Amino acid sequence: MLSKKSTLFLLAPGLIFIVAGFCLPALTMLLAPPGVTTGQVFDRMLRLLQDPYDLAIIGRTVGLGLLVTALSLLLGFPIALLLARSTSRWSGLLLALAIFPLLLSNVVRTYGWLVLLGQNGVIGQIFSSFGLPAPQLLYTETAIILGLLQLFLPLAVISCYSAVAQVDAGLDEAAQGLGASRTRVLWTVTLPLSLPGVVVAATLVFAGSITAYTTPYLLGGSTHRTLATQLFNYATVSIDWAAASAVAIVMTVLVFLVSAVSSAIGSRKGSIS
Repeated sequence: MLSKKSTLFLLAPGLIFIVAGFCLPALTMLLAPPGVTTGQVFDRMLRLLQDPYDLAIIGRTVGLGLLVTALSLLLGFPIALLLARSTSRWSGLLLALAIFPLLLSNVVRTYGWLVLLGQNGVIGQIFSSFGLPAPQLLYTETAIILGLLQLFLPLAVISCYSAVAQVDAGLDEAAQGLGASRTRVLWTVTLPLSLPGVVVAATLVFAGSITAYTTPYLLGGSTHRTLATQLFNYATVSIDWAAASAVAIVMTVLVFLVSAVSSAIGSRKGSIS
């Protein structure tokens, strides 16, 4: 057993690196960017929270994040459940295929949607072959949702899979032996015991969705901005560091709020168990 001094000595290099290499630069950019005071940042944040245009962007970002999170869980949990309970020798390969998109660049996956959803893309050509006008799918919120769902669904699958795999399959069999239907077993046994993993999946997907930049920028265009694309615009186009920091603070607060809610749900689940 290591003493407290030995433990602190071993942790010190990592803590120093985290504080000096991440925390201090992040706080500096959030609260005191170049040529801007902290007071100016908070004044700009107050004006941002009163501007209908910026409020619409915040609402759109949160709405997209919630929708993508819900869809990722609705699609990802059943996939994770099937893979975790499968006895097939191909289950490992199927799991690898489910999470394979995580190995690809976000830019590559997003450009694939440009090929599919563009006016001259695959879907547009199918409509044209039937003499129908190609629908406007690119630069819409639907395109953003599809792109974000492709990005974060594998993350939801792997998070839910690790949770479901830790639930003893014998509990399901015991519940069915007592007369419970498969649906009731799912809602009263498997899902409650897997809830910590589901909460983690929801947190990761939501945080990733509201902070994603490449996908909303390429698929949403300038007419469907999110907080990330608005931050990029303030920092590189209008060179408004106060506004950029204000947007970054809003994004940070949203992520911390989601983390706090997730921790509360996890703690409540632990106390019930």
